[in-house]
Amino acid sequence: MAYHDREDYDNEDCDDDEGFDDGEEDEPTVSCPHCGRQIHEDAQRCPYCDQYISTEDAPDGPKPWWIILGAILCLLLVLGWLWG
Repeated sequence: MAYHDREDYDNEDCDDDEGFDDGEEDEPTVSCPHCGRQIHEDAQRCPYCDQYISTEDAPDGPKPWWIILGAILCLLLVLGWLWG
């Protein structure tokens, strides 16, 4: 007998909603704050507009120019003090 024969199928142990995709999504969704489309609520990025949902999920951007400039000036002062 084949695995899919109707005689072997036990209807009492089967819930009609389990294991079948009827086209409806049962997963919770929210609206993307950027494009407004429905996305999964646990998504970090929108699959449609590719934007991060929150600023906590977004990667760190480049350092501000004044931090880099301050670090270079401090390094030059230390080097000037050592050679002077």
